[in-house]
Amino acid sequence: MDDKVEMKRFTTSQFLNFALGFFGLQFAWQMRIILSGPVTEGLGADPLVYGLIWLAGPFTGMIVQPLVGALSDKTHTKFGRRRPYLFLGAVISAIALCIFPNSGLIAEKINQYYNLHLPAITGLIIAAIMIWIIDACINVAQGPYRALVPDVVPPQQHSVANSYMSLSIGLGSVVAAGVAPFLKWAFGYQMPITAQFVMAAIAFTLAMTWTCITIHEHSSLKQSSDSSKEDEKFSFIQAIKDFFALSPEVSKICLMQFFTWIGTMCLLINFTQYAIHTVFQIPDLSGVSDIAKEIYENKTLVATNFSSVCFAVFNLVCFLVAIPIGFLSAKYGNKRVHIISMLSMVLAYWGMGVTHNDKAVILLMALSGIGWASICALPFAMLSQYIKAGTEGSVMGIFNIFIAGPQVLVCTLVAWFINKCEFQMAEGVNYHWEYAFFIGAISLLIATLIAGSIKEKTISGVN
Repeated sequence: MDDKVEMKRFTTSQFLNFALGFFGLQFAWQMRIILSGPVTEGLGADPLVYGLIWLAGPFTGMIVQPLVGALSDKTHTKFGRRRPYLFLGAVISAIALCIFPNSGLIAEKINQYYNLHLPAITGLIIAAIMIWIIDACINVAQGPYRALVPDVVPPQQHSVANSYMSLSIGLGSVVAAGVAPFLKWAFGYQMPITAQFVMAAIAFTLAMTWTCITIHEHSSLKQSSDSSKEDEKFSFIQAIKDFFALSPEVSKICLMQFFTWIGTMCLLINFTQYAIHTVFQIPDLSGVSDIAKEIYENKTLVATNFSSVCFAVFNLVCFLVAIPIGFLSAKYGNKRVHIISMLSMVLAYWGMGVTHNDKAVILLMALSGIGWASICALPFAMLSQYIKAGTEGSVMGIFNIFIAGPQVLVCTLVAWFINKCEFQMAEGVNYHWEYAFFIGAISLLIATLIAGSIKEKTISGVN
């Protein structure tokens, strides 16, 4: 019997419990977003090198998520299909999170202990490797986690389930971004960057462990017994063909997602550097002496805390509107709500490109949070309407290609463009980081136009 027919509707408490693991995942991801720039710049990364290091995310996303998603569809253990990937992804990522901010120190200790003469770039190489491990393991956990929605949640509640995951993304990001600025404001204590990464590692591991313990997977979701041995073998090419054969609308959803994530990553990758160098007018520190770095150390910490506050506000709005967006989309349709939310983000991006006032930037980040809540939920809800039982992990993994692929463009072309937009300040060289928001606004507008062409599938019991 098809297990999906027997699925019981989730209660609010069940949705909250279901989404807790994503809280920890986003906590770790948010710390990596906010603080990877200052860490790698301190090790010598200019805008282009910083962008190339960020390639870890899209490349692991395009390779790891489709593969792991498909493997999780075929995995049948006493621990479940998805849970082994969730737990191992969290644990290995946590180890790399603790190592990453200490990369320069580790390189220095290796140099001293073995009496080597390693180049200064060694610390940056170690940091880059840790970022690749972090991103790969987050993808190992994320794909199977997304696949749990159609696994265990009734189709009529997919939009709401994804909205609760969006809520967890918002809350996890708010806490991750807000702890250090709060401690500074309330107690005058500046939390070290290393401690913030350790905090993220603990949060990721504990939250994902809780999900693995409390979420019951439906063990009967297996391929039918009349499937041939050949059908049970995973073929990536065939999986791609099957994916696009689901519906003509799937291609439109993927194209919308492609441009959406060009725009999204223009913010996620570049905002902290934009806050440091554009809002606070701190010159580029990648090629200066250690003495010069010390001169700007305090101001850079202030700018980094400002970025954390902005991300906290951005994700607080995501947290506050995530559930209303889910219920509104269930009533009026995913497409309509998504278009309105995306247009608010387009306006916010354009505003950040033209104004560098810190108070205005905070308000514009709040406005962006509406679009972010929708991006984290509704495209997945649109796609989940077309997923066949037993292919959830594979479909979500392939869909992630249209999230990860656009990031390659941002990490390379956008990073290269910013690297070319150099200008001279009285204090030294700087870059036009705000240009990323103009590129992002145009991309999001294109995604919104594509969304308008999508014909939504009507599900019984929703409309």
